[in-house]
Amino acid sequence: MSVQAIVQEMRASWAFIVRNFNLSKRYWKWELVFLVYTIANSVTMGFIGKGVESFSDGSFDTNYLILYMLLGSILWGYLSVLFAIVAETVAWERWEETIEYTFMAPVKRATHLLSVCGYAILYGILRAGLILLVVSIFFDLNLANANLLSAAGILAVASFSFIGLGMVAAVLPLISPEKGVQVVHIFQALLLMFSGVYYEITVLPDWMQKVAKLSPATYALAGMRSAILHGKSFSELWSQVWPLIFLGAVLLPFGIYFFSVMEFWAKKKGVLKRSG
Repeated sequence: MSVQAIVQEMRASWAFIVRNFNLSKRYWKWELVFLVYTIANSVTMGFIGKGVESFSDGSFDTNYLILYMLLGSILWGYLSVLFAIVAETVAWERWEETIEYTFMAPVKRATHLLSVCGYAILYGILRAGLILLVVSIFFDLNLANANLLSAAGILAVASFSFIGLGMVAAVLPLISPEKGVQVVHIFQALLLMFSGVYYEITVLPDWMQKVAKLSPATYALAGMRSAILHGKSFSELWSQVWPLIFLGAVLLPFGIYFFSVMEFWAKKKGVLKRSG
């Protein structure tokens, strides 16, 4: 690929990112509604941890449980937004009635999809930071032992895996305009159940624990909690890092390839633009 072609793809990538931010600005009221919902959910999880204090005899570290629940909620909020934005790429194009223009544009599909992913990461980080800021008003969070650098590393590595999963899930609205988006939310709920967002996966039945080991969220949550709650360094979290690297290396290219294959199928069958 020539330098000129690379520059063209980079300009196209930036254009997609700016376009998605402009869409968020256009629908800022809905963004605010979902942000308030996520904040309320995170605060609720924190109060559940705090409520345990009324049942304990004082020997249980409720502050640990509060932070444990909040970390799960906030991290899941970031990962789910990352997943949802990528997975609903086609649905958004149909909604805006720009799907024909986007899919006929002289831009590589990988550039298009990775640009959406770049926007999702930036938006997810800003959103998670705002949620953490609001939640800190309700709870006295003790992060003295937290290794924030390790936590950021885990978050970065985990993002690639979830982007890959999101691309695979984006195929569902592509091939099924009627029910594809709903199935994406079902898939997201299954990830929530298997990945130990609010509990250790050791409480799950054996067969569910085996499935949980296939979810990148399982390792991301375990790594983040170890970094924040126990102050572990990135090297000490290798048992969580290498599965995330492996899953990202597999899911990201597979997601791009699978989306391209199903895009060709959708165009051939004439379901790409159909809205229902």
